[in-house]
Amino acid sequence: MRYLGIDYGTRRVGLAHGDEIGVATPLPALIDADESVRWRKLGEQIKQRRITDLVVGYPYNMDGSVGFKAKEVDAFAAKLKAQFGLPVHLVDETLTSSEAESSIAKKDRRGVRDSGLIDSRAACLILQDYLDQKLPPVVPSDES
Repeated sequence: MRYLGIDYGTRRVGLAHGDEIGVATPLPALIDADESVRWRKLGEQIKQRRITDLVVGYPYNMDGSVGFKAKEVDAFAAKLKAQFGLPVHLVDETLTSSEAESSIAKKDRRGVRDSGLIDSRAACLILQDYLDQKLPPVVPSDES
């Protein structure tokens, strides 16, 4: 299995990669202003990495309800499934962007935001959460 974690945004799309080993790794974000270029590059990543499943962060409100942004992600997920024909898994992304941003020094955050680094770190957290739930933990053998 090869997974692509996605933190969807209208201007930037964070990406992360993971497989059956169970470790998510951030990839460069899709930051092109032209949406069609972002879709083309997304397709290139899917093909190049032989992705089998897409894992998309789902933005629930803090009270667990579904708001406007979640409806945007629903449309994005439907387009992913239609365009690439792969399973799309939605994962609660509550506070992942805040957690990803907190991993960067305050003085560096403004310059980093447009690079997509925070978005790809958020995608990594989303994918890692999915992998942790999906894959069984590795139990060390007791070879004493």
